[in-house]
Amino acid sequence: MNTYVHGIGMTEFGNLGGRTMKDILLDASYSALEDAGNPKVDAVFVGNFMGGSVYNQEILGAIVANDLGLGYIPTAKVEGACASGGIAVRQGILGILSGEYDTVLVSGVEKMKHVSTIEVTQAINSAMDNDSNEKHAGLTFPGFFGVLANRYIHETGATKKHLARVALKNRENAVNNPFAQFKKPTSIEEIMNARMITEPLGLFDCSPITDGAAAIVISREKSNIMFRASSQASGPTQMQKVEDLVSIPAVKESGCIAYEKAGLGPKDIDVVEVHDCFSMTEIVSSEELGFFNKREGYKAVEEGKTKPNGEIPINTSGGLLSKGHPIGATGISQLHQIVSQLRGSAPNQVDEARIGLAQNLGGTGSYSTVHILERLGE
Repeated sequence: MNTYVHGIGMTEFGNLGGRTMKDILLDASYSALEDAGNPKVDAVFVGNFMGGSVYNQEILGAIVANDLGLGYIPTAKVEGACASGGIAVRQGILGILSGEYDTVLVSGVEKMKHVSTIEVTQAINSAMDNDSNEKHAGLTFPGFFGVLANRYIHETGATKKHLARVALKNRENAVNNPFAQFKKPTSIEEIMNARMITEPLGLFDCSPITDGAAAIVISREKSNIMFRASSQASGPTQMQKVEDLVSIPAVKESGCIAYEKAGLGPKDIDVVEVHDCFSMTEIVSSEELGFFNKREGYKAVEEGKTKPNGEIPINTSGGLLSKGHPIGATGISQLHQIVSQLRGSAPNQVDEARIGLAQNLGGTGSYSTVHILERLGE
């Protein structure tokens, strides 16, 4: 039994201050259902991280089923920090593969721009091990990935300019994406001289606070886009327990599992969306997924290999850095871009894209999901 994509939907990402979380969640869900031809839906899974903590709204699955008239079907909200969307999709796939459901709607949403940066930071920090000395020492996510970046630079020939090239490439991609949060062109000089967040990560090296929603309809009924693999892995929840500071084990493990399930390898992938919560994360994840040798991903960026016309196009959507990062929606928005690429209708379309990969990260590497999709037919 296989799982196929039938519809995708997405709102614009950014500051959607005039719209409620429910409004944008229903918008993306309705768009996906309409794209799929309004099939009968057997279950709903919603990826969301902080709806309860900063928006005071839970029961999101039931809200979708009720307000879209889907009937008394089972629903659930799925939380896995920034991997909430990817995990929600995986739960939908498993429900279909088990034989329990024929067709599933998976949506993801986050509303973050209505509260202060301090409040968002506090909520996001719940995705760290708070019963640890790292928490009491004041470690944050920018701090963690800043340490990773410093160590990577120390061990390789990489410089801050290589990080800036990732941010620039993703902004250039986002300029062409109508859904993206940041569509204003920038320059390597502006990125290099931007306000420092945590050395060596400047403002452009960090994903923004974002409102947005995305949705996908999946089914055992055949379509021309099929999931070749769905995988998930967990990793260390504390930095002091990481064996290699320039690795993210959950990304490597989830990638290996997905490749084995799909019967494919990195060289078979035509287009990729990886979880670039920080510019450094894109480089490390590209290595963990086998696209480049360990500690050499920065060279690929310098050589233009990750651009849309490059050897392995990465984050043609603009990535989290410029497309935006509404946490619960992020993993599904990655699949929105991959499906669009396989349909031949994506911003920054890759020529003859047939196989795509989406990798979604949660926490400091606590979770990672990988989905591999293939366009069937000629």
